[in-house]
Amino acid sequence: MWFANFFVAGSMTMVLPFISLYIQSFGNFSDSYVQSWSGWIFAITFVTAFFFSPIWGRIGDKYGRKNILIISATGLAISVLLMGFATSVWQLFLLRLMMGIFTGFIPMSQALISTQTPKEIAGRVLGTLQTGSITGTLMGPLLGGSLADIFGYASTFKWTSITIFLSALIVTLGIKEIKLKVSTENKSYSSKQVIKHIVSQPVLLVVMLISMLVQVAHFSIQPILSLYVIEINGPANIALMSGMAFSVSGLGNLFMAKRWGSLGDRIGYSKIIIVLLLAAGILYFPGAFVTNIWQLIGLRFLLGIAIGGIIPVRLAYIRQNAPLSMQGEVLGYNTSLRFLGNIIGPALGGMLAGFFGISSVFFVTSGLLIISGVIMFMAWYKHEYQGKGLIPYLESIQKH
Repeated sequence: MWFANFFVAGSMTMVLPFISLYIQSFGNFSDSYVQSWSGWIFAITFVTAFFFSPIWGRIGDKYGRKNILIISATGLAISVLLMGFATSVWQLFLLRLMMGIFTGFIPMSQALISTQTPKEIAGRVLGTLQTGSITGTLMGPLLGGSLADIFGYASTFKWTSITIFLSALIVTLGIKEIKLKVSTENKSYSSKQVIKHIVSQPVLLVVMLISMLVQVAHFSIQPILSLYVIEINGPANIALMSGMAFSVSGLGNLFMAKRWGSLGDRIGYSKIIIVLLLAAGILYFPGAFVTNIWQLIGLRFLLGIAIGGIIPVRLAYIRQNAPLSMQGEVLGYNTSLRFLGNIIGPALGGMLAGFFGISSVFFVTSGLLIISGVIMFMAWYKHEYQGKGLIPYLESIQKH
């Protein structure tokens, strides 16, 4: 699954750097037209994925996740292959919309590995799995840009589809899904019961809502990061410097994802999530005051260390607090909230930058992450101490 995630994540990000240039190649369009359609074509995939993620999760719970992974990878590969034959903006838009239906490969793979993993090591295992998609995400844009320069935009889509087909083949031949034997774990749940289970556990509900807030925070600066690099460093080597600023957070993520997961296994996932949210909020704030590119790159690296740990730890928490036979659907809702954050984040960042300047994005994002950490702490404290009873617990210690 590590290799399958590596190929899928790398393939999905290979084409992102030149989507706007591909749109330009369809005709003699104005800059505003290209920018507008680039935004819509980028976002429509997440809109479709928002609606389909819980559906795929539920189907995976019922019929097995391996089959869904094969369908997802095949659908992604066909979508990307057809993009190489697109001749108009509308065709590309519709194919990106179709692609969103199958975009849940990586979350579904996490659900599969989660159900095959003992609870006590879930954080470490999911952290290790995440490094596959991170590595692919780091290498994808570099490789995609090189292929586009050599073979052209359309051919790059076609070559990219081959690596996604390879992921489907890896899952087909290399993965054996062990069916659960315990009857209580195999109980079937309706969608209403799944939602009721989520709502009845305040900490689980907050963890899932924070999935959205973290994506809003992380994506709020993405569309305007290149503009910020120009503002503090000038136009010299803009492509290289912007690329470094983008990718260095993924590098920090890669180094620490497994370690945060292991630490969560030992001391508790809720505590790690609280610490990482507060740390990410604190690290975002000084980004508004940097005076050179290396300060920004350093902060982005540290931010990647914090943000990256939240994902495997959050998934391990869900693994611990949702019955196995509903985990796919629960993770599907979690993925939907993440995609919603992917849509809201760029829109919020662009609006704030337009009205109040780029620095305001750092202030708002910092506040959003710190507030998320405080909310998570309050939910955890209420569950751990008020819900279970701190005073009876202390009295039991005194008696012994």
